[in-house]
Amino acid sequence: MNLLEADVGKTYIVKEINTDDDEMTSFLFRLGCYSGEPVTLISKKKKGCVVAIKDGRYSFDKLLASAVELEEENNTLRS
Repeated sequence: MNLLEADVGKTYIVKEINTDDDEMTSFLFRLGCYSGEPVTLISKKKKGCVVAIKDGRYSFDKLLASAVELEEENNTLRS
């Protein structure tokens, strides 16, 4: 699933960035949005969504949001 398909208020793990645009990949990487990192969907808007990554909140348009593939966060503790 991508950010546009995610549920508001839930935290997910970035699975991969699906784009052939190197600038977009680099931009997302600078924000801390890369494989294995947690992201929380704060809200959805008509033209995109707002996400929390690390200590920041960012507004993503539909193109950016659709490039971020997610997986459910695993809440089990490892010993």
